[in-house]
Amino acid sequence: MDVAHATSNSSIDMDKERLTAEMAFKDSSSAVIKIRQRLPDFLQSVKLKYVKLGYGYSCNAATILLFLFILPLFVSVVIQLTGLQLNRITELWTNQAVRLESIDAATRLAGSGVLLFFLGLYWAKRSRPVYLVNFSCYKPDDQNKLSVDSFLKMTEDSGAFAQDTVQFQTRIANRSGLGDETYLPPGITSKPPQLSMEQARSEAETVMFGALNSLFEKTGVKPSEIDILIVNCSLFNPTPSLSAMIVNHYKLKTDIKSYNLGGMGCSAGLISIDLAKDLLKANPNSYAVVVSTENITLNWYFGNDKSMLLCNCIFRMGGAAVLLSNKSRDRTRSKYELVHTVRTHKGADDRNYNCVYQREDDKGTIGVSLARELMAVAGDSLKTNITTLGPLVLPFSEQVLFFITLIRKKVFKAKVKPYIPDFKLAFEHFCIHAGGRAVLDELEKNLQLTEWHMEPSRMTLHRFGNTSSSSLWYELAYAEAKGRVGRGGRVWQIAFGSGFKCNSAVWRALRPISVGDGLGNPWMDSIDRYPVKISIR
Repeated sequence: MDVAHATSNSSIDMDKERLTAEMAFKDSSSAVIKIRQRLPDFLQSVKLKYVKLGYGYSCNAATILLFLFILPLFVSVVIQLTGLQLNRITELWTNQAVRLESIDAATRLAGSGVLLFFLGLYWAKRSRPVYLVNFSCYKPDDQNKLSVDSFLKMTEDSGAFAQDTVQFQTRIANRSGLGDETYLPPGITSKPPQLSMEQARSEAETVMFGALNSLFEKTGVKPSEIDILIVNCSLFNPTPSLSAMIVNHYKLKTDIKSYNLGGMGCSAGLISIDLAKDLLKANPNSYAVVVSTENITLNWYFGNDKSMLLCNCIFRMGGAAVLLSNKSRDRTRSKYELVHTVRTHKGADDRNYNCVYQREDDKGTIGVSLARELMAVAGDSLKTNITTLGPLVLPFSEQVLFFITLIRKKVFKAKVKPYIPDFKLAFEHFCIHAGGRAVLDELEKNLQLTEWHMEPSRMTLHRFGNTSSSSLWYELAYAEAKGRVGRGGRVWQIAFGSGFKCNSAVWRALRPISVGDGLGNPWMDSIDRYPVKISIR
């Protein structure tokens, strides 16, 4: 497959730039497909405003204002009211012979007031930790398994696709990195396909309830104890909502704070985590459940627009449920603590907004179209997100080297080779959204990662396919099943999706994650077979 850099011209007509395959038939049995899928070298150039944004995450303007202006004013007023003199303060500090009894009542009152002020300030501004108690990934039944060859036979037998698009899907499927044990829902694999609302609801219920049942079992938390519920599913948004479906099934409390996020793409899982974090910081002593899934049944494309057919080749059935808590007593049993979340949204730019777009083809069939500009857009959003995240997580030495090089390049216009920070010094584990083989290959190169670091993402893509926003949790489950996560281990989850958005979450392991802690881990019956060598046919 020949790969070319995508142009970054924002004036490109996106209707003409949908991802297409140029097929040159060498003979009756082979075809050369050229797809623009090279991820730009996004770490070669960064903007200072994103570096500044990263440092801004760790500096609260209100706190700075408080310490620079309000606190000195408060101290001066106390001194004026109590008559406390600077020489008196110096005497109390330097003369050890001065006893506490010699301090008058007004001074004691002033000192107590200052102490209480600082204690109140600390209590109000302290970071309330958010714990990941546990999570569970849904593993479909074996009857839903579909090999690559079975997928291609199903595609050809459906009669919905022209011969050239069947060949296109064959080429993509054989190079996608997916294995022979991914899953599709019954509505798609039935003959003929059952593309009904009933089947779509059945798929959603099966995935969500399967993940939640496992989560409640392994944590011992009752559904009635859940205070916050967030569900994200991009392409299936029925009425009542998926979150209402869960509330009804588990008979959750009437005052539960429930949210249903739709249309936010493969990065929506981390958006849900960020939303849960904010809600937990505002609602003490609470449990939050995040459910991430995607629905295949009503979003399978039966048409011949090649820009819409890639989704058929890589998206598969799956979902995950995550239990978060801000209760201090849950720290000892929780797996991880949430350290940072960084969200990047490039939707203000038309090129970014249009690169993943649900629309009708020329026959009126609805599908999700991927633009030729997708890889360039993804690279730009990744650059922004990573540049913002860097100051929060990189060691000081890496930040200094990176910043010096950036200043020389941007301010002094020096022709120096950009310094690429070593993110392996900031994280032990990388969970990169399994969006496709080419994306993972390019990220490995750009971030200078090893095959070991990329293994969870590649094996997840091979075993389960692209499960959209839940793929990050299958990847973390892989690392746990391999026994790789120890106390203090730092995990970076990064995902990207329509909009265009790129989001990151950073976790720190609170305890060693034992291999035996495998209830609800979809890898436990097959982990000994992995990693496998992925063959590209």
